Amino acid sequence: MDLLTILLQAATDLTPIAKMVAGLAASIAVIGASMGISAIGRSSVESIARQPEAAGDIRSSMIVSAALIEGVAFFAIVVCLLIVFM
Repeated sequence: MDLLTILLQAATDLTPIAKMVAGLAASIAVIGASMGISAIGRSSVESIARQPEAAGDIRSSMIVSAALIEGVAFFAIVVCLLIVFM
């Protein structure tokens, strides 16, 4: 047997495990993103309660931060889906 045949056989043997790990990684990415967005929301509500006059600036910073976190989470999910279907 040559090296390519051995690698292809090993890759087909690990396909179910790779799919399971990709699903686990996607769920970890979603959990991490939800924890990050909840921390942003909690701290922004506390900040608005302490300084109501700065509510607009705090809200806009919160929306930008939440969008960046969701972007990273979507990127992680896409990578996991590529692992599953490729």
